[in-house]
Amino acid sequence: MPATAPLAFFLILTGAAIGSFLAAWADRLPRGESIVGPRSRCRSCGVQIGARDMVPVVSWLWLGGTCRGCGAAIPKRVFYAEVGGMALAVLAVWVAQSPLHMGLGALWLWLLMGLVLCDLAAFRLPDGLTGPLFLTGMLLAWEDPSRELWGVLLGAAVGAGAFLALRIGYRMLRGREGLGLGDVKLMAGIGAGLGLTALPMVTLVAAVLAMGVAGAMALRRGNRPEGDLAIAFGAYLAGAAGLVWLWPLI
Repeated sequence: MPATAPLAFFLILTGAAIGSFLAAWADRLPRGESIVGPRSRCRSCGVQIGARDMVPVVSWLWLGGTCRGCGAAIPKRVFYAEVGGMALAVLAVWVAQSPLHMGLGALWLWLLMGLVLCDLAAFRLPDGLTGPLFLTGMLLAWEDPSRELWGVLLGAAVGAGAFLALRIGYRMLRGREGLGLGDVKLMAGIGAGLGLTALPMVTLVAAVLAMGVAGAMALRRGNRPEGDLAIAFGAYLAGAAGLVWLWPLI
């Protein structure tokens, strides 16, 4: 679609910056630091990172993945997140059925990636991501002429309600938290964006992914007793939602 080429180019370039921002959010979340400020600093030497060293992808490659000041390694997850943001934009461009669908699709995938990063880093799903995910899901449904408002709200309600019931049931049976409210809010956004009928598939794909990773970690741990294995299930739900959204469009 030549007419959408400028938008596609903009989204792909923006994807790298979005990925960098989301990686920073996930890095600061466990420390309780604000994502708004202060400016990014090297974790090793404390020197503030200059503008020339904050160009997504390019700066990491130019500096060889190290700090200009002290030479300490910059975590590879930052580079991977920047490339991942671009890759998700490419997917959104590829499957887009209209310019609006392209923009909303990219935003949907970026928000899901941010939730994956944050949950893996801190076992938290910030309201600053789950709230926009719900709104974006509503807009995706509004943009789709085959969907109706009642179905969108029903999907959100069932998704959130089912996981709220699981959260309450687990706490009653085990006497401790098993699912956070972030997972409940995440499922509201997924239900709004994908609809009621997609929720079983999202949950199934997430469970298979989680069990596969947990099994690999258990094999790697061997016979060493390390207590219960904590799983960031929200990350798998978010990843599964992205896969389920893309699959019919590819």
